[in-house]
Amino acid sequence: MKILIMKFMQLLLMVSCTQALAADFRVGIVNTERILRESSSAVQAEKKIEKEFSGRNQEMKKIVKQVKDIQILMEKEGLTLSDAKKRDKERELANLNMNLQRMQRGFSEDLNLRKNEEMSIVLEQANKAIQALAEKEKYDLILQEAVYRNPKIDITEKVLKYMDNDK
Repeated sequence: MKILIMKFMQLLLMVSCTQALAADFRVGIVNTERILRESSSAVQAEKKIEKEFSGRNQEMKKIVKQVKDIQILMEKEGLTLSDAKKRDKERELANLNMNLQRMQRGFSEDLNLRKNEEMSIVLEQANKAIQALAEKEKYDLILQEAVYRNPKIDITEKVLKYMDNDK
């Protein structure tokens, strides 16, 4: 009987200790996708990339217009064109299409590479802001990805403001 009472007292002591520890434990959750969309650093990076790639985008639009023009010409005057001119236009159209596809692949690869570079910089800034905020406000744990976020512990807005003020 004495052993049973001792075990019960130990269990009671453990439960009260965990409750005391849990009361001081602060948890925060950050929505990383929102940081990458809404932070001023991310918006600036997006504008920078857009500006950087606008020339190549315009170049591709010109080629697309050339392709459409040749297709329209072929549809309208296809029956009246000589066989030699028709073959020349078809060859020109095929070359333009191949060139366009090559440009689009390169553009897409380069764009993704630049976006990843810029977003990694933004994530690095966000991580520094999260760490500074955690130390300042004495958080014990901050998670960046979660299946469910309780709005009471979501500190994304604080991180966004901290990142904006840190500049």
